[in-house]
Amino acid sequence: MSHKQITNHFILFTILVTSIVSIFSSSKCCVSGLAQPYHALVAPITKDLKTSLYSITLNIHEKYVIDLGGPFLWYRCPKKYPTVPCASPACSSVKPYFSPLCRPSLNTSESRAHCACVVTPVNPVTNTCSLAQLTQKDLSVSWTNGSTPAKSIAKFNKQYVSCAPQSLLDSLPAGVSGMAGLSRSLVSVSSLFMSRKLNIKKQFSVCLPSGTYPGVMFFGDEPFRMLTPPRNDVQRILMYTPLVRKSNSADYFISLKGINFHGNKIVTFGAAEGYGAVKLSTIVPYTTLSSRIYKPLFKAFVKATNGLPRAPRVKPFKYCLNTTNLGYSRVGFPVSSIDLVLGNGGVWSIFGVNSMKQVGDNVACLALVDGGPKAKQPVVLGSFQIEDNFLLFDLEKSRLGFSSSLNFFRSSCGNFNFKGEFWGF
Repeated sequence: MSHKQITNHFILFTILVTSIVSIFSSSKCCVSGLAQPYHALVAPITKDLKTSLYSITLNIHEKYVIDLGGPFLWYRCPKKYPTVPCASPACSSVKPYFSPLCRPSLNTSESRAHCACVVTPVNPVTNTCSLAQLTQKDLSVSWTNGSTPAKSIAKFNKQYVSCAPQSLLDSLPAGVSGMAGLSRSLVSVSSLFMSRKLNIKKQFSVCLPSGTYPGVMFFGDEPFRMLTPPRNDVQRILMYTPLVRKSNSADYFISLKGINFHGNKIVTFGAAEGYGAVKLSTIVPYTTLSSRIYKPLFKAFVKATNGLPRAPRVKPFKYCLNTTNLGYSRVGFPVSSIDLVLGNGGVWSIFGVNSMKQVGDNVACLALVDGGPKAKQPVVLGSFQIEDNFLLFDLEKSRLGFSSSLNFFRSSCGNFNFKGEFWGF
């Protein structure tokens, strides 16, 4: 190859890399109002009591079910929408997330002129997938000073999202527009909103509500004023543990050394089998454990509550109690905490409010599920276990900040001040 050919190839490569960087690090964005004194965005999270799924509100009134492992936002597109060329850098960035649940499409061939970028939005609740097209959509979200939403709105124009057929919305809460992925993908909602141009730090926070009051999601820097009284910054109580990457997965994981209950070691893990074993999920409703982990923990829980009257089982749970005389504390039913001993030695305590699910009058069940001996993941930490827990995904330092139950601090995820006509809460 001649020196001139080498130079030309280098120039083309530089142009391609520059294009990809410019698309994702300098996304088109305009902000209403004057220069912002804020460094974070905020949006409410609502819980659907029928499906136990959680939705974030964008564009003032559009609701999207949040999925920590989702690669992008998908929604039911209008009849006419812009398409993205399959040879574009944006299309190349979503190719690693082509779901094996979908059959490859002939339209993905980049040799065809004017082809549109084909993507595979997935409904993880029904485990279904559909071939669709990458498109662009304007998104907006409120600025915040950490105490309440500001009147000014951040507008992110022409962001890359996926279309989806109406059938993919099956089993999702009524009235939602689609799903919002929060993974490390370059086109996830969290990535779209974390803008250096707007001085928004590369981190986001999730606080799932347990009831009808909205929870909260922040994109960017603290303060997060949710502790009372007065409204102190919740970041001051957070503990941290590293986020662990797993190949071929967009999900978030943390490492686990063992599980303690009632002051005793129940399960321990070696580096080869356990570190990185805990997957965090806003889709799986209850923590699911492989049989090897579930059985000894179940046995220890039964032994510790042996003197309490039982109640008939309620699916999907295996152990329920009559709570008539059990009482209730600030952090739920007075049972021993389930302590996750993390890879860095930290402890994430799951108190009764997150381990016992009220399923009827005077009946509560151990809210853990046996995933079987061949469970794909040893531990999937479900959404019920992280309700009213403040989680900070610090992607710059690749770590997770967690609070355990905010109830312990006389607070909850419904304690952020969304009051006002704008939000209607």
